[in-house]
Amino acid sequence: MSQSANITEKDTPRWKKGTKYVEQGEELGAGDSRLVLNILPTDLEAVAFENLKKEVQWKTMYHHGGEVPRLVAVEGEIQEDGWFPIYRHPSDQSPPLLPWSPTVARIRTEVERVLGHPVNHVLIQHYRSGNDYISEHSDKTIDVVRGSNIVNVSLGAQRVMILRTKKDALPKEEPSATKEPGEGSTSTPGPVMERPAQRIPLPHNSMFVLGPISNKKWLHGIRQDKRADFLKVPEELEYGGGRISLTFRQIGTFLSTDQSKIYGQGSTGKTKEDAKPTINGNREAAQEMINAFGYENQQSDFDWDATYGAGFDVLHFTNEQPVVLPSKPLLYFVNGSIPSWRVKMALYEKVNISL
Repeated sequence: MSQSANITEKDTPRWKKGTKYVEQGEELGAGDSRLVLNILPTDLEAVAFENLKKEVQWKTMYHHGGEVPRLVAVEGEIQEDGWFPIYRHPSDQSPPLLPWSPTVARIRTEVERVLGHPVNHVLIQHYRSGNDYISEHSDKTIDVVRGSNIVNVSLGAQRVMILRTKKDALPKEEPSATKEPGEGSTSTPGPVMERPAQRIPLPHNSMFVLGPISNKKWLHGIRQDKRADFLKVPEELEYGGGRISLTFRQIGTFLSTDQSKIYGQGSTGKTKEDAKPTINGNREAAQEMINAFGYENQQSDFDWDATYGAGFDVLHFTNEQPVVLPSKPLLYFVNGSIPSWRVKMALYEKVNISL
């Protein structure tokens, strides 16, 4: 796996200092994550990138009032009675969930073969150049089947994923006492501790498997790459510098076609027979769920049962009902009635969406 061009110390951003490329055989994250190369067979690998560009119904997504810096789409498994998996996460808008497109369906088959458990939902993202990025985050797992893996299939130009432990994983800084002649003791801060981090190149036709413990204790993201082309390795320049990622999840929460009912792992109604009305426009309930998302993003000892176990039935933050395309259910979520600064404080996230 190729490494990026050398960068001098003075040009190295703080997040890169002490952040090294992983080596073959090295434990990734908490040890339950891995990188699988050549995930797709040759015939599919050769056409997948261009097919996805044409087949997928790409949309622009918004978060905190700004455009997410990449194109997105959502596909999934729609049941015969119209119920479909819902993945709730912080965003102003999310694209409609559509049935599997042909190439995505073939990729899903290969993912399930290697992964060993089913996946019923995919978020597809088109990073058009090195300027497109996603800030570091933990995936929100209120609706992700517990114990399942989250996988990211990479097609196109190679990008680097950063894994970094959460801030609270660092030992608390203890001041060291010093004493000068004739003076009382004074406290001086100890050395600044860098959070452990790993740089994982994601080449074309690879699949990164994010284990549940790694997602709990580590953040992951893909940063902007503003280097000139002559500083990049050939793999980073392929496909015109564009990359398509497919994040497959096994979702355990489901929404009715008209979005009026919700049930499953992340709902207060755990079975279809006990499906609950979706909650729209209840600011208190919405803020509770936003806070829960923030706890998951910040705490490496996040208590899923205490935070998510009872379930949330919140769907929209306002009473405005979404426009549902005929036989094409919308996915999710916010119309911005809760001030953005409250969302930012709860999540400690940047302007772009963190999924």
